Amino acid sequence: MLKIRKMCEGERARFGELEGEYHYMGETHSGGDTLRLVVEEEGVWKALMVWGSACYRLKDRDEWIGWTPSARAERQKLVVQNRRFTILARKGSEPNLASRALALSTRDLPCLWREAFGYEPLLAETFCDMEVSAGTCYRAAGWTPLGTTKGFSRTRQSRDFYVANDRPKALWIKPLRKDAAGLLLSTALPRECVKGARSDAWGVLPMKDAACESLHEALCRVPDPRESNASFHIGSLLAILAMGVMAGHRDLAGIVRLGNRLTQKQRVMLGLPRYGKRAARAAEVASNYRKAPSVSAMRNLLQQLDPDALAHVLGEWLRANEGCLPRQLAMDGKFIGEVVGIVSLSDVETGVPLAMAVASEKKGEGERCELLVARRLVRGLDLTGAVVSCDALHCQNETSREIVGVGGEVLVQVKANQKGALATCKAISASRPPLLPRRR
Repeated sequence: MLKIRKMCEGERARFGELEGEYHYMGETHSGGDTLRLVVEEEGVWKALMVWGSACYRLKDRDEWIGWTPSARAERQKLVVQNRRFTILARKGSEPNLASRALALSTRDLPCLWREAFGYEPLLAETFCDMEVSAGTCYRAAGWTPLGTTKGFSRTRQSRDFYVANDRPKALWIKPLRKDAAGLLLSTALPRECVKGARSDAWGVLPMKDAACESLHEALCRVPDPRESNASFHIGSLLAILAMGVMAGHRDLAGIVRLGNRLTQKQRVMLGLPRYGKRAARAAEVASNYRKAPSVSAMRNLLQQLDPDALAHVLGEWLRANEGCLPRQLAMDGKFIGEVVGIVSLSDVETGVPLAMAVASEKKGEGERCELLVARRLVRGLDLTGAVVSCDALHCQNETSREIVGVGGEVLVQVKANQKGALATCKAISASRPPLLPRRR
């Protein structure tokens, strides 16, 4: 019977020697969080596995999950990668050994990872070199293929962070528990996973640099109600506040943490002030480093700010950037009685349909009901950069996954037809204070 365990400290040399003998890529030299596992049967080593941190950015994986850049940065650790899998037998001598070892490892990996690093991951990923292996053992062990990479390797030895290696690889994933994709997007993670969702998302903004810079320039025109000797310009503070809200933060503490994670280049772009020489010595940083605002600086501005003036400037910026920002689409069905209807996906601004399909009933189990017709409607579209709003009928996991799977984001109404989701939304709303303070 196969068993799996963590490699002991005194077994490192043997582990490396066997990898060098049996694996075509030789011994593993892995950085970051790394877990080396031994698969054995009655004390005899049968296979070796090396698990480590996941790839920073994978388009197919991120689309399958539905991650935005900020969500990916914060929850990166909840995905782990099988970096090396070595079978300690000559090819064909022990049939099914590879698939059995893989199935055993993904079953026990969450507990083993928690013992080593204090939290459980939710998803496993790996790559197969298509010139060497077809990945048959991964398929047999229940892994899902997600396409191929573009053939680039991560490196720190070059000016370019990624360099071409001319060897695209097949990407495979394996959920480590039921509804892993939903949990990776959820606001409420299982307790044993929470510690792995505390990555700092360093330098990740919800918009591209050009849009951030344009927004900052626009917000500089908002009248500043504070004293003239304020340390931070109003445009800088409002830009960080706006991007914090877009990144999903609903309190000042989270927005300030986003400001502290800005790179020096981003701080220059947003006009944050330098430390003075005396302040730099006190903070033990170079005097050319840029400061990030505090909670008190943000609160002081919000308590005095004129919301109408802010809304006016933001409205002008949105109109000036029309066509450059994400598209706003609405999905809805219109029926003549209960006989026939049209499900359409339309541009909110112009009302022009992007796609439409015929439906025969609003609700029901038939293939022509609005719910199933809407899912089929978006399946063949490219909704990259679009936000699709839906009514409560479409408050379904399957519908949201269809939209996210073709590159879009979803804004859905929640009503009593989804009692659990409604209760969760109300609990989240009640636990988070409003960002803007109420006027006395």
